[in-house]
Amino acid sequence: MKPFEMKDYKVFDMFNNQWALVTAGTPDHYNTCTIAWGSLGTIWGGPNRGRSIVTVYVNPDRYTYDFLKETDVFTVDWFPQEYRKALGYLGSRSGRDEDKVAAVGLTPKELAGGVTFEEANLTFVCHKLYQGEFQREGLADEINHGIYEDWHPHWMFVGEIIEVEDKR
Repeated sequence: MKPFEMKDYKVFDMFNNQWALVTAGTPDHYNTCTIAWGSLGTIWGGPNRGRSIVTVYVNPDRYTYDFLKETDVFTVDWFPQEYRKALGYLGSRSGRDEDKVAAVGLTPKELAGGVTFEEANLTFVCHKLYQGEFQREGLADEINHGIYEDWHPHWMFVGEIIEVEDKR
């Protein structure tokens, strides 16, 4: 996999305030969902050799979860502010029930083995390195008794960034 130049991204702002789409599958059969939980970082390498990664957290009730579990490549996309309403729609509907991407007018395309959208202004294509479910006994009490009061754990998907498309 070819290295790329990592820019100075505002990682805390990207997931928390801008939202993103995570997409997995093939151009003929994929699904996407809006996410606000994620992180960027490095792991599994020595000094100056760490893998640049994206970690996303997805509830197993989401249709996209099935695609993430079954595929080796996923994308994480950010969009200009004018797509905020579309991302809200994509986060509140299931691809099991409708073609929600068509409903909001996004244009899917293939990029480095993943599915992204023409309208995205930043895309990370990721090769999945790890997937796993949060374990209750590993969580702090305030998370167990706050976010997961009615235990329904998210899954974590860690992907090495193999391609970046930055139109910003």
